[in-house]
Amino acid sequence: MKVILKKAVENLGELGDVVTVKPGYARNFLLPQGLAYEASAGNLARIEEERRKAEELAKRDYLEARRRAAQFDDLSLVFEERASDEGRLFGSVSAADIADRLNAAGLDFEIERRQVELEEALKEVGSFRVPVRLHGEVEVEVEVRIDRVED
Repeated sequence: MKVILKKAVENLGELGDVVTVKPGYARNFLLPQGLAYEASAGNLARIEEERRKAEELAKRDYLEARRRAAQFDDLSLVFEERASDEGRLFGSVSAADIADRLNAAGLDFEIERRQVELEEALKEVGSFRVPVRLHGEVEVEVEVRIDRVED
């Protein structure tokens, strides 16, 4: 049976691919899960329209992310934290702290904690480059400086 995939299906194909599968697989899995349409002329036209809309939306999202990335030029964050004489922080600066500080910096959009790609919290005084993912293809780096505050 020939079907048109609505979404990428592992080991089968990508969005819009016309694939031949066993009738039971199509009837019992692909069609009920909304992963495929039956291959017909009308459905081929519909999937082509969906593909065009998805490409248009992806392009718009990419351009918006590039616009947002421009707002990060010359943006740096300074945290003043309590630290030992050796420079180890008594706490830490996490991705959530960085996202909160970025949101307070006057950007015209919100940054979520998961967009700040910090492998582990910053635990010492110094200057760090922290990546922020705005889109699948757009990543900017923010300079984060942690200074020791005197008690």
